[in-house]
Amino acid sequence: MSRKLVRHAPIAKGVPHLLHGGDYNPDQWLASKDATWKEDMRLARLAGVNTLSVGIFAWAALEPEEGRYEFGWLDEIMDLMAENGITAVLATPSGARPGWMSHRYPEVLRVNGDRTRNRHGGRHNHCLTSPVYREKTLAINTALAERYGEHPALGVWHLSNEYGGECHCDLCQERFRAYLQVNYGSLDELNQSWWTAFWAKTYTDWSHIESPSPHGRGEQDIHGLHLDWMRFTTEQFADFYRHEAAPLKALTPEIPCTTNLMGTYPGIDYYRLAQELDVVSWDSYPQWSGTDSDVRTGVEASFHHDLTRSLKGKPFMLMESSPSATNWRPVAKLHRPGVHMLQSMQAVAHGADTVQYFQFRKGRGGSEKFHGAIVDHEGTERTRVFRDVAEVGERLAGLDAVVGTTTPADVALVYDWPTRWALDDMKGMLQDRTGYARTVIDHYQAFWQQGVPVDVIDGSLIAAPGELDQYRVLVAPMMYMLRPGVAEAVDAFVERGGTFVATYASGYVDENDRTFLGGFPGPLRETLGVWAEEIDALNPGDRNAIEWDGRAYEAFDLCELVHAEGAEVLGAYGSDFYAGRPALTVNRRGEGRAYFIAARTGADFLADFYRAVVEETGVERALDADLPAGVTAQVRSDGENDHVFVLNCNPHGAVVDLAGNPLELDPHAVALFERPRKGAA
Repeated sequence: MSRKLVRHAPIAKGVPHLLHGGDYNPDQWLASKDATWKEDMRLARLAGVNTLSVGIFAWAALEPEEGRYEFGWLDEIMDLMAENGITAVLATPSGARPGWMSHRYPEVLRVNGDRTRNRHGGRHNHCLTSPVYREKTLAINTALAERYGEHPALGVWHLSNEYGGECHCDLCQERFRAYLQVNYGSLDELNQSWWTAFWAKTYTDWSHIESPSPHGRGEQDIHGLHLDWMRFTTEQFADFYRHEAAPLKALTPEIPCTTNLMGTYPGIDYYRLAQELDVVSWDSYPQWSGTDSDVRTGVEASFHHDLTRSLKGKPFMLMESSPSATNWRPVAKLHRPGVHMLQSMQAVAHGADTVQYFQFRKGRGGSEKFHGAIVDHEGTERTRVFRDVAEVGERLAGLDAVVGTTTPADVALVYDWPTRWALDDMKGMLQDRTGYARTVIDHYQAFWQQGVPVDVIDGSLIAAPGELDQYRVLVAPMMYMLRPGVAEAVDAFVERGGTFVATYASGYVDENDRTFLGGFPGPLRETLGVWAEEIDALNPGDRNAIEWDGRAYEAFDLCELVHAEGAEVLGAYGSDFYAGRPALTVNRRGEGRAYFIAARTGADFLADFYRAVVEETGVERALDADLPAGVTAQVRSDGENDHVFVLNCNPHGAVVDLAGNPLELDPHAVALFERPRKGAA
């Protein structure tokens, strides 16, 4: 089990630097462009900005009337960027179509789940199936590629913006039915897969199938239908992305394409969408408070960075972040001193080769006029935020050696979109308190605190040939859904020496959300050596305990009642009618081990348990040191040299003991050093 460390090429060809910049909207400043644009270039140089994202919501400025393009202003901006050494992340404008299109072609507007059609306004309000919308996006994307394909500023194509939402119009309904016909072949197979005999939902004609609706037909109760609708929606975005990218790929094959993702946004399976991207990018807005809760904020941000990096297994783009207040938060709190540097370096530590912001200059109107920006309404370099950004720019400028490096992770953690969809639909257990994403991050935190690098993978990757060979430990919290081949791949992983950790609510349903027969955890029963007979859902104030290694750890929310079938019992429940029953087990199978945690626990149990797993398996840690609470470490490597980041997410100082040499960290501080990689030739 080993990973070959490689150094990837820079994201923008010929730009071997970490990119630093953000979203720029020069089209909002056309009336004062002679003064404003040149001043923006001066300020960009002062802030160490070497990239700007342009054109993201500029369709109305680029095509004010159907078929009439106005590229003059964009020509000028692209030229100014080239003159100032700034790489352009040039967007296609499909995130918000112009008013003339909505009024002339109302079919481009989305239909909601309640079957009402949206009005013009807002953004991301378009039908992905609409032939008109596809024709118009193809036309303007082709025009952009033809005009700027050889421009010296062009570095990356930014397709649309934050894909999301659904359309339930007649065009999308027909496309959904066609998708189902391809996938199932016959209505008999579909009815069996969706278990439509329940409540007399059996379909006798393809035309009777409709997308899930909040009223009228009760499709929400057919879990297989909803699951396939979410898969279909993902395929809609993947197909539309390919449609948008086609002229860019044809005319500018060396320019990478991306679209900005949103962490664990539930509406799209990002593992599937990422297959279409050349490079993954995402928008990160952690909610720093200046209190002890910043530790959990740091954990969650780190998890999302690792998830994003793992989507393609190479450096990603931090496309958006806020240099200070985030206007759409309920409380738009300012960043405390050091926080902007911390969140920027945190992204780099976990695999980002860019640090970008929304936004470069604050606008004068609209809902985002008070969102954080490099350049404030005051308009000069004299602000605290500008100085924070310039400090980050200066630090990034000295990190060329980090560009393209990878993360040597021995641990894989499973986060699976279809599993989340199925758990969200499930009627039973806790329903509204199932907490899948939170639970996965709870397990992640135990590795984060030890400075153990982690890849975040999905269920389909588990079954891919050779995918698990690079890992020593595989952790799959609440792996409720098992897709074909997953259980077999996990068993083979354990047999050849891997360590597998599963929890309660695992192995309940197949890929169609039908329960397994013969006892849970379904196909994992032999691997784990346990039979899960029942699961007890606890009221919010109820508590049980897992008694393990001489200590009682709090258990709450969900307690699964299991029988050991070959597994060794390590810990037992402390109370209720199942006191003394197995709560923590290990099954030694082949050369490896399979652990089962039967109940939801607090961070103390997970910290102690995974500390034991790390020691037992010898997985790599970024630092051979005990890290204080709230301090983590991360490593990026090219196979010869490691770049080690030590990050203090506490609002107070901390000290790390490095073999007798104290490393003192200020509140929200980051330390970075280089070392030769162990075992490098």
